[in-house]
Amino acid sequence: MSKEIIDKILISHEDIVNKTNELARRINDDYRNEETPIMVCVLKGAVMFFADLVQHIDIDVAIDFIAISSYGNTTRSSGEVKMVKDLSCCVEGRNIIIVEDIIDSGYTMHYLMNSLNIRGAKSVKLCSLLSKPSRRVVPVEIDYLGFEIPDEFAIGYGLDFDERYRNLKDICVLRLED
Repeated sequence: MSKEIIDKILISHEDIVNKTNELARRINDDYRNEETPIMVCVLKGAVMFFADLVQHIDIDVAIDFIAISSYGNTTRSSGEVKMVKDLSCCVEGRNIIIVEDIIDSGYTMHYLMNSLNIRGAKSVKLCSLLSKPSRRVVPVEIDYLGFEIPDEFAIGYGLDFDERYRNLKDICVLRLED
């Protein structure tokens, strides 16, 4: 049986706050003269980032939530995307900003962005706190990116391992030891 160890802090809470404020300013600037966008939080991992980001958005926005997964209780994407909770609003003709915690393989976001485009969204933009480009299998364009990280398993600030560690204020690296 493996033992989990929090190895190190990858991104401090202070750096997360500063980057979140910067991303909010960019979104404000980009959508200032646009129709009210729908900001979509990808549950559960993005909820802390989403809440902090939305508090710094000073334009009119609608919010909604979606739960979609390709992980389960492992540290690697299965490649199979599962819709757990769909949106409650209609996206047809609307500007959508997806807010995600991390883009890893790209499977989940590729699936979600295609789904929203098929449903008739006017535009679909992606805001992700983290990106792990070394793990990318499917190309995904990230319009608003917080941080690129190395191929390590990140936890904290909403990111979990088997539903644990979401409450850490920093983003840390989880290491599994035998």
